[in-house]
Amino acid sequence: MLSYRHAFHAGNYADVLKHIVLCQSLDYLIQKPAPILYIDTHAGAGQYALRSKKSKQTDEYKNGIGALDFSKLPESINSYKKIVQPAFSAGYYPGSPLLAAQMLREQDKLSLFEMHSTDCPLLKQLFEKDRRVRVNDSDGYHSLKALLPAKQARAVVLIDPSYEVKSDFDLVVEAIKNAHQRMATAVIMVWYPIVDRARVEKFIKSICNTGIRDIWRYELAMQEDSDGYGMTGSGMLVINPPWVLAKQMRECLPLLAEQMVSESGYFVVEELVGE
Repeated sequence: MLSYRHAFHAGNYADVLKHIVLCQSLDYLIQKPAPILYIDTHAGAGQYALRSKKSKQTDEYKNGIGALDFSKLPESINSYKKIVQPAFSAGYYPGSPLLAAQMLREQDKLSLFEMHSTDCPLLKQLFEKDRRVRVNDSDGYHSLKALLPAKQARAVVLIDPSYEVKSDFDLVVEAIKNAHQRMATAVIMVWYPIVDRARVEKFIKSICNTGIRDIWRYELAMQEDSDGYGMTGSGMLVINPPWVLAKQMRECLPLLAEQMVSESGYFVVEELVGE
């Protein structure tokens, strides 16, 4: 199965897709004053040096954030641009916890989970002075039960595992079901790799068969689906997305594809289950 450690792939096209979806969603949600609980089940180290040995082993950021011309991208991704562009100029790429922390407000809270023995201390160090943030070295899947329903009345959950073993797909489905049962209004985002298209469709079908409503799919692939080894694309499933998100993604995905994707690549914006 795929092994997807954040540090080796930071800033690649999959990160760009994932983080634009996250930032656009948060941008809409913070327009209302009510506080938000942000939960990141697989938070990683929080930020990544693009000149590190791990990053240089792949240099994937060059065909991701490094390939973007923000002047040719829509204003809807400005929140992502304002955080990522100066970070990239400084030689690093912010992970989802840092993006969320920089966008969220004083009244919001962040609960971050990371069990990796190297990444968790780095994550704790990054947020040691931020009282809004709690970093946990425990299982993010199972911790959703204790956090939901959120005291803040609104919640955003990002589920972004490494998919190192096939059971991760089943664990994700169970986590979604549990989270939705405990808080049906939560915005739940799930990142997934496209390695085996049949496996991806089985995974998506399992989520759609839970009875949960309002599910959308956003995908960006570097090349057409293949039976060979390796990730050809990635996607985001979003449950209860902001109503503006589909329109924004239809606007920006073609432009992202022009800058990052090969001729055989593609993008998808699809409503899987209606409201």
